[in-house]
Amino acid sequence: MSRPFTLFTGQWADLPFEEVCRLASGWGYDGLEIACWGDHFDVVRAMEDDGYVEQRLAILAKYDLRVWALSNHLAGQAVCDDPIDERHRDLVLPRIWGDGDPEAVRRRAAEEVELTARAAAKLGVRTVVGFTGSKIWKTVAMFPPASAAMIEDGYRDFADRWNPILDVFDEVGVRFAHEVHPSEIAYDYWTTVRTLEAIDNRPAFGLNWDPSHFMWQDLDPVGFILDFRDRIIHVDCKDLKRKLGNGRNGRLSSHLPWGDPRRGWDFVSAGHGDVPWEECFRALNTIGYDGPISVEWEDAGMDRLVGAPDSLRFLKALQFEPPAASFDAAFNSQR
Repeated sequence: MSRPFTLFTGQWADLPFEEVCRLASGWGYDGLEIACWGDHFDVVRAMEDDGYVEQRLAILAKYDLRVWALSNHLAGQAVCDDPIDERHRDLVLPRIWGDGDPEAVRRRAAEEVELTARAAAKLGVRTVVGFTGSKIWKTVAMFPPASAAMIEDGYRDFADRWNPILDVFDEVGVRFAHEVHPSEIAYDYWTTVRTLEAIDNRPAFGLNWDPSHFMWQDLDPVGFILDFRDRIIHVDCKDLKRKLGNGRNGRLSSHLPWGDPRRGWDFVSAGHGDVPWEECFRALNTIGYDGPISVEWEDAGMDRLVGAPDSLRFLKALQFEPPAASFDAAFNSQR
């Protein structure tokens, strides 16, 4: 099944957009999943200046690249998060942070995600990948325990904040691909079910499948593909290596930095960890997924100039077509 391979530019936002295009094209990528930070894509400029969008498309065309998705994970994170604190100040754009008043930050973040949907439509893109934030992530495995009412309030808060955003997505014909990820309203299998229920399973809210976040939670990334086949509208490929067997390294990673050998797990380049990639690609074939395969480089032990082309080579080898006929058809004597 032929799918385009793209490079997610979020971890490359320190480089100029054209330099990332040059690198990705030279490695053999088909396009980019463009992050809405750094100088890669500014949604305000996109809406105010027609020439800006044309300029971005011209740079892509210069390097024989296309774009299938925008990413605005950083703005989306601030829509529902509680607390809003110095982490968000360092994460979001200054226009979203403003004076730092938490509810004002959430409101401006929501407006930024809505604007991203409009900018995506103007760019000719039908998918925005991102996070939602969560009012109740802070209650995971906490003591004193959270009441059922607190959890219900968290899902209600998500629905109240995201339904108006999704109205804009519906208006412009774009879908939001939520990345199931710890710290979000949907971070595992059952919270994904509950999140979809909270918004009445509206079609504008899809899923971005990234298997790395399943692995340290002991979730099945293959089963997730099959069970949420109608929701998976984008794929990010990042790997993860578990280091939990010595009785010292914990699953919660002890507030240790990436790459520290005392962590219980680390993100690694695709093909260097524990994700069962061939099974996953077979499952993507089964559900008929034909969207982009986006490489997300996060690896504290491998330089990105090595990791990005290395991941592409590995994943392209899994791009095999399912057979046109059953392998046992040749045994049929009625021919």
